[in-house]
Amino acid sequence: MPRESPLGPEGFAELIAVSRETLARLETYAELLTRWSARINLVGRDTLPDLWRRHVLDSAQLYRFVPASARNLIDLGSGAGLPGLVLAILGVPGVELVEADSRKAAFLREATRVTGTDVTIRPCRIQAVPLHRVDVVTARACARLDRLLELAAPFLGPQTHCLFPKGERHDEELTLARKAWTMNASVEQSLSDRRGVILRLQQVAREPRPA
Repeated sequence: MPRESPLGPEGFAELIAVSRETLARLETYAELLTRWSARINLVGRDTLPDLWRRHVLDSAQLYRFVPASARNLIDLGSGAGLPGLVLAILGVPGVELVEADSRKAAFLREATRVTGTDVTIRPCRIQAVPLHRVDVVTARACARLDRLLELAAPFLGPQTHCLFPKGERHDEELTLARKAWTMNASVEQSLSDRRGVILRLQQVAREPRPA
């Protein structure tokens, strides 16, 4: 299978409709991410030549699944702000970025400053975040689905949407997770990776324990 040519800002804008101002802010973010990645491990070095496809598009594609009524979103294990900061730049309100690594949290603070993005950065482990319900939970390359739902549980309400990019083994992860959880799940094809998918989960709840 031939390798795709690297995606740039113009190609990204053909796939995801954004204003010129938003595209400029994403370019500022991408430039900062590239510079900081020379010093700390924010993303895989081999992904940087196709950063706009592998990271910006991979994150931005979730925007279409965020409900218009959503007022807050928590991004677990945010790392370089993927996908949470990208979604905040696109206009998702009330975004919280949870990242325990102090160097990555420092990057997030600088990235929000230079892009002029209003988010809440929580520089701590996911388990240390105060319990509160949110409209949307996101996580990218954070954990296997069964573990991810355990981490997300304190933030899940009856109407919460979970948006999790996953790879080729998503069916196995779903099967395993359903041993402990009930959920309405749909699988959407990824725009950034023909082998990837986006898991959209709603009405997530623990399976009742046998009496």
